[in-house]
Amino acid sequence: GLGGDERHRGILYDELSRAGLPVPEPHLLLETLCPAVTRFAPHLTERYAPAYLRGKEWWGQCFSEPEAGSDLAALRTRARREGDHYVVSGQKLWTSHGATATRLVVLVRTGTTESRHRGLSMIMLDVDSPGVTVRPIALASGDNELAEIFFDDVVVPADHLIGEEGQGWTVAMFLLQYERAMYAWQSASVALRRITELRDLVTSLPGPPPDGARRRIGAVYVDIVTLRARSSHTVRRLAAGETVGPEASVDKVLLAAAEQGLNDLARDLLGPHFLLSNRPEVQAWRAEWWYSRSATILGGSSEVQRTILADHVLGLPKEHQR
Repeated sequence: GLGGDERHRGILYDELSRAGLPVPEPHLLLETLCPAVTRFAPHLTERYAPAYLRGKEWWGQCFSEPEAGSDLAALRTRARREGDHYVVSGQKLWTSHGATATRLVVLVRTGTTESRHRGLSMIMLDVDSPGVTVRPIALASGDNELAEIFFDDVVVPADHLIGEEGQGWTVAMFLLQYERAMYAWQSASVALRRITELRDLVTSLPGPPPDGARRRIGAVYVDIVTLRARSSHTVRRLAAGETVGPEASVDKVLLAAAEQGLNDLARDLLGPHFLLSNRPEVQAWRAEWWYSRSATILGGSSEVQRTILADHVLGLPKEHQR
């Protein structure tokens, strides 16, 4: 509320981590969804974002479907215009914070299936709308952060459209800049705190640290600092009002490597304690390790990101079909 840009918000997350405080989980999606809503539907930001900022509600990101994950242009959830409303029907899968969200930002098809990304639109709807069914997805850790969501002729006011009809792909690409940049910065801030906490936890356990512990900690630390250096450049570009293109996939690849590396480090250094201990701090590492398995898949798989970099950043030749 003080008028700061992306750099100021990045400093906030740094200071929370330095104080040993967690970055509020809903802020991960706040940084992803709110800039796009503000840019393309400022009236919705004015109406709903204050409650999000106060922690009274949060939103879920409804993009992926059973047949459309990394290939969002293939999605089938449809919204048809009827007067002053849209009627939404379809199914979404792996909705972030879907199990507890108050509102959903949904990528829908308003054009033909053949129109691919040109026929997509973005719309916000309330979870308590008639026709919305939420089925939480239990993760291996036991948490229910994700959800499968069904829309059965859900009526949504037309002014809940984010951007113009048919502009959904443009909104999604704008949104991905923040998912790559601000999410990466938040994750790096948290990782720097967590690697320090891991070091202290390992030294508090009985017996000497595992062989090579210092070297492993140092290698993971370098990965986190590399992510931070890269995301710092991207955050500065966003703060300057620049458009971050396909090169943001670098941030995503580095983020996945740092997240999985940190949690694999915890698994290895904690040894039997990782599996057997009931200490809350060890249980937290166990839950985070389970979730980190998805780091190379969620938000666009690492393979897809590397293909984007090869095609659109490095300009490498296409592989020839044999």
